[in-house]
Amino acid sequence: MRFRHALVLGKFYPPHAGHHHLIRAAAAESERTTVAMLGATVESLSIRDRVSWLAEEHATDHGVRVIGDLDDHPIDYHDPVVWDLHMGVVRSVLARRAALDGHEPVDAVFSSEDYGVELARRLGARHVPVDPGRVAHPVSGTAVRADVRGNWSRLARSTRAGLCTRVVVLGAESSGTTTLARALAAHYGGDSVPEYGREHTEVKARAGSTVWTVGDFVDVAVRQAADEDAAAPLAPVLVCDNDPWAATVWCERYLGAGHPEVDAAVGTRRPALYLLTDHVGVPFEQDGTRDGEHLRPWMTARFVRGLRERGVPWVLLTGNHEHRLRRAIRACEEAMTTRFTFAPPL
Repeated sequence: MRFRHALVLGKFYPPHAGHHHLIRAAAAESERTTVAMLGATVESLSIRDRVSWLAEEHATDHGVRVIGDLDDHPIDYHDPVVWDLHMGVVRSVLARRAALDGHEPVDAVFSSEDYGVELARRLGARHVPVDPGRVAHPVSGTAVRADVRGNWSRLARSTRAGLCTRVVVLGAESSGTTTLARALAAHYGGDSVPEYGREHTEVKARAGSTVWTVGDFVDVAVRQAADEDAAAPLAPVLVCDNDPWAATVWCERYLGAGHPEVDAAVGTRRPALYLLTDHVGVPFEQDGTRDGEHLRPWMTARFVRGLRERGVPWVLLTGNHEHRLRRAIRACEEAMTTRFTFAPPL
């Protein structure tokens, strides 16, 4: 290794292929690499999320540790006083790295930006420029923020999963939910996250169990969340056939009331958009596991009430399949516009 301790610094707003190339270049030449993720309060993406995305992507890269911190100081590369303020944040990050892994002075600063020269000088380190002309990866944070969809292929899986517009399709039994979810996902070039509740029902049926318990609905909510989180979004929209919150409604249906344990399994998860399939106009098809057509009006009404109480964006889809799909696509486009609008960086 050429260096003992490399520093990579940035906003990573959001992380993209150029950032990952920079970090891996540092890791390849250094015993340890500290990635200082410095964010500002005005930015749309939290520091915690960006640290998490970077840490996941570089979990197997030798000696890399990502540390986030708040840096609300103004940007002025020609003002030594402002530089001193920023250096205070940088040294705070390095002190935290030292507390975690022992002290090792920074002897290299890897950067694609001009400020890397001055940063290295102030740390008594060597500046190592990495692709300053953006030849290897012609992308920037500014470009990604301006066109997330057009730069989707330049984002790592962890960032895609965190940035994607999560859309949940739900509805009463035999109301076209799964059909719509698959068609919508196919429109955006991916697969929908399947409904785990159906699989759980089939497992219970094969075991000869007909009694539903609170534990069943907790299991459904937990597994649905895990399947959603494990999905690798191929497109900026991740379509889910039901979600953990839907388990609370089904719990009420089968057990007569909601239960705190199921609510706790849902936690604070909230998608960008719910699409509720209306049962009206959709013929009921009995597949051997469904309760019956007479329950559909109650279920639809219960979903409507619950969605209103949650205060989340939602759309009721009516009419034939083609009409529903067109309306769903319009709603997804609107949700993406909102999701991919970022506050300017500091």
